[in-house]
Amino acid sequence: MSYVSVENLQKSYASTAVFSDINCTISRGEFVTLLGPSGCGKSTLLRCIAGLTSVNSGKIILDGQDIVPLSPQKRNIGMVFQSYALFPNMTVEQNVAFGLRMQKINSDDTHKRVAEALKMVELTDFSSRYPHQMSGGQCQRVALARSLVTRPRLLLLDEPLSALDARIRKHLREQIRAIQRELGLTTIFVTHDQEEALTMSDRIFLMNQGRIVQSGDAETLYTAPVDAFAAGFIGNYNLLDADDASRLLQRPINSRVAIRPEAIQLSLSGSLEGEVRSHSLLGNVIRYRVEARGVEVVVDVLNRSADDLHPDGRRVTLNIEPSALCPVA
Repeated sequence: MSYVSVENLQKSYASTAVFSDINCTISRGEFVTLLGPSGCGKSTLLRCIAGLTSVNSGKIILDGQDIVPLSPQKRNIGMVFQSYALFPNMTVEQNVAFGLRMQKINSDDTHKRVAEALKMVELTDFSSRYPHQMSGGQCQRVALARSLVTRPRLLLLDEPLSALDARIRKHLREQIRAIQRELGLTTIFVTHDQEEALTMSDRIFLMNQGRIVQSGDAETLYTAPVDAFAAGFIGNYNLLDADDASRLLQRPINSRVAIRPEAIQLSLSGSLEGEVRSHSLLGNVIRYRVEARGVEVVVDVLNRSADDLHPDGRRVTLNIEPSALCPVA
C-alpha cells in the first residue's frame, strides 16, 4: 500500500488550469523529486500537498487519510522553502524550537529535540547566532532542522538549494539525502536542476505543462526518455528527425531519435567523417559540436589530457552504435 497517493488532483486559477488529473503514489521512506521547467506546476503541486494552496478537486491520501480537508497545521508535514523564512529576531535555537512551541512541547523535550536536530545538520555550535550572522547554506540548514524537529509524517522541499553556490549546494544535497535515509523520512523534493534530481532521487516525476510526462528511477529517465521533451530536458540529447537521422547513419530511420552525446565515439579514423565546428571545456568533459553529412551533433568526450583536444576545423570521424539510438515521440 502506498504511503502518499495523489488521486485525480486538479488546480486552476479562474479559467487557467495549472494541472489536471494528477495521479501518483509514493512509498513510505521514498525520496521523490518533482522535476520540470518553471511554470510546469511542480511547486503548486507541492503547496497543495502542504495545504498552503487549495485544490479544485481530487484527493491527497497520506498514510490512509485524505488530508485535503485539513488545515496545514493539522497535516503534520514539514516544508523547507527556497527563501529560508527564518525569524530574524530569533536565534538559531529559537527558530528551530518555534514549531515545538506551537505544539506546546515541554521545555525539557524541546531542548533535547532541538539539540538533536542541530546535530543532524551540523550546527550545534551555532545555536546562539542570529540569521544575519549566518551564511546562506547555514540558514538553509537551520530551516531544514526546523522542519525535522517536529518529526513530520512527510517532508517537502521546494527548491531549497537554488540560491546557493555550486560547492555549498553539492554538500547540502548530500547532507539532506543522508539525513533522509537515516530517518527513513518520506520526502518530496522540487527542483528544475537535472543533476540534483538524478543524484538524489529514488524516483523522479518529470512534469511539463501540468502533467507528469514520465516517472521512474534516474537511470530509466536518463536512458529511456518517452518523448522529445523528456530527452531534451534530461541530459543533453541530440534530437534528430527521421530525415536527418537517415542521412547521418546512411540507412532508413522512420521516426525521430535521441542520441546521448557521450554515446557517440569520436576518433581520427573511420567511415563517418565530420568536422569539429566548436568545442567547450566543461571541466572533466569536453563538449564538441561536429558536423557530419550536413547534420550537426553534440559529442561529449572525457577530458583526459590537453594532448587529446581536437581544435575547431579538425576532420574527425564518429562512431554511433545502433543501441545508442532511442526512438522518441
